[in-house]
Amino acid sequence: MSLVSLFTDTASEMLYPVLPIYLKSIGFSIVLIGILEGVAEATAGLSKGYFGKLSDNTSKRTPFVQIGYALSAVSKPMMAVFTYPLWIFFSRTIDRLGKGIRTGARDAILSDEASPQTKGKIFGFHRSMDTFGAALGPSLALLYLYFYPAQYKTLFYIAFIPGMLAVLTSLFLKEKKAPVAAAKAATPFFSFLNYWKKSPPMYRKVVAGLLAFTLFNSSDVFLLLKAKQAGLNDTLVIGVYIFYNLIYALFSFPLGIIADKTGLKKMFIFGLFIFAAVYFAIGYFSNFYILSAIFFLYGIYAAATEGISKAWISNITPQKDMATAIGTYGGFQSICSMLASSLAGLFWYQFGAAATFIITGTATLLVIVYFSIYTREHKLKPGNEPKDLTV
Repeated sequence: MSLVSLFTDTASEMLYPVLPIYLKSIGFSIVLIGILEGVAEATAGLSKGYFGKLSDNTSKRTPFVQIGYALSAVSKPMMAVFTYPLWIFFSRTIDRLGKGIRTGARDAILSDEASPQTKGKIFGFHRSMDTFGAALGPSLALLYLYFYPAQYKTLFYIAFIPGMLAVLTSLFLKEKKAPVAAAKAATPFFSFLNYWKKSPPMYRKVVAGLLAFTLFNSSDVFLLLKAKQAGLNDTLVIGVYIFYNLIYALFSFPLGIIADKTGLKKMFIFGLFIFAAVYFAIGYFSNFYILSAIFFLYGIYAAATEGISKAWISNITPQKDMATAIGTYGGFQSICSMLASSLAGLFWYQFGAAATFIITGTATLLVIVYFSIYTREHKLKPGNEPKDLTV
C-alpha cells in the first residue's frame, strides 16, 4: 500500500510546481486557476465521505483503492491532450475524484494491518513512503525542466509512468475475507454525514479539534510565497519545498514508533507546538539558512501530526466504520482547508504576512489547550475491540 502511494505521489508532485505555470501558458487566469482548484478539492472532500461509507457498507476495500489510483493515473496525460478549459476542469476533477474514492478504504486497510499498539508505526511508515514520493516528484521535474525548459506538456505524459506503476502495484493487494454482511439499502451521497451523530463522543471531540486546527492551517503555498518574498529565487523555493518533504519522509516512521510508546496524543500536541513555532518565526526572518531551519522544523511538524492524526482516529473508531470515519473526517478537512487558504489570503491582504502567521500561531496554541483538556486516547487490546466505543 505504501509503494502504491509512493508512485502516485511521485506522479502528482512531479506536476505540482509546474501546474500553475502550465495553466497560465494555455490561457488560464489566476481567478480561473483558483476556481479550478476549489472545484477539484471540493470534489475530493465530498467524495471521501461517500466512498468511505460505501466501502464500509459493502465490506470491500481493494476495489476502491485500485479504481481510485487508476483514475488519478489516467488524469495526468489527459490534461496535456487538450487545452480546452472544460476538458482541463474534467481532467483535474477526475484526479481528485480518484483521491476521494481511495482515501477511506486505503486508510481502513492500513488500520486493519495494525494493532492499536502499532497504529503510529504503520501510519508513520505509510506517510514516510508517500512523502518520499512528494520529494522525488519535484526533483525529477526540476531535472527534466533543466534539460528541456518550458516543455510542460511532455512532463504530464512522463508523470503517467509512475502513475501506472502505482496501478500495477495495487493489483498485488488482496481483499481480506470479511463476514457476509446483511443486505443494506442504497448509499445516498451525503449519508456519511449521519455518521457524525452516531460516532463515538471521543471521535467527535478529536475531529472537532483537528478541524479547528485545519481552519487556520492554510496551504503550504503561503510559506513558499514568504520564502519567495524573503529573496529566494524560484529554484531555491522549490528546493526548500523538496527539503521539507525529505525531512517529513525521514521522520514520519521513527516518530510513529515513538508515538506508539509515548502516546499518539502527546506526539500530536508536540507537532502542534512545532507548527506554532514555525509560524511565529517565519514572518521575521529572511536569511536562507534560518529559513532552511524553519522548513526543517516544518517537516518535523508534518511527520508528528499527519499520520498520527489518522492513527489516533483509527484507535477510537470501530473497525466496521473505519472507512466512513476517516472519509468523513477527510471530507470536512477538505472544506476547512479551502476556508483556511481563503482566510489566510484575506488576512495577508488586510494585515500583511507577519500578522497572518502570528494569527495562525496563536490559534494553534488555543487548539493545543483544547486537545490537552478535552481529548484522550482510547487504547484497545488486540483482539478485544468492543462493539461500542462510546465510553
